[in-house]
Amino acid sequence: MEMTPRTQITAFAFLCCVSIVLWWHALVSTLLLALSEEAYTHIVLIVPLSLALIYLEGRTSPRNCEPGATAGAFLLAGALLIAGFARWGAPGLGADLRLALRMFAMVIWWVASVVFCFGVGTFRRFLFPLCFLFWAVPVPAVVLNWIIPVLQEESASTTRVLFQIAGVPVAQDGTLLNILGLTLYVAPECSSIRSSLVLIMTTMVLAHLFLRSW
Repeated sequence: MEMTPRTQITAFAFLCCVSIVLWWHALVSTLLLALSEEAYTHIVLIVPLSLALIYLEGRTSPRNCEPGATAGAFLLAGALLIAGFARWGAPGLGADLRLALRMFAMVIWWVASVVFCFGVGTFRRFLFPLCFLFWAVPVPAVVLNWIIPVLQEESASTTRVLFQIAGVPVAQDGTLLNILGLTLYVAPECSSIRSSLVLIMTTMVLAHLFLRSW
């Protein structure tokens, strides 16, 4: 498939606009979730970070690229199938799982748009920033409900160790700490889920930028 650079950019912009139209409600719901729930605040950073990484890496990458129409078309079709399943294929699916599937489908559409317009080679050059976009998929509540209690208990354990180092008598029972007759409860809000996610993302970006081998 022969496409000039200008045609490639135009086609890519068109596909991005289509994604906004198709997934507008999912985008708005995800943004509202990110602004209201601390476990999802990292989502607002994903697209700007990915675009910044693409810009940085694009300055040193070859500009000539052949479109990958066949592979891109398969991925675009796959994104539509996942979005269709999320909307109509599973009546008993929870709202959080539906949103996660719809956002997952949208990210696949974005990746597919890159492959379709600029080719598999371009996808390989920008593999990390493109895959980093999957962080924009909201973690379903069923997963968070498993992760947060673990983080709560670990936060309580860390606090207990710090008190012991300071010489303060402390006893721990799960997420409860008894300090000199005073009982403290490590609430879900103190699980550090937000800082943990941001720390993981920051580590991934720094590793990608500065490490050259595993």
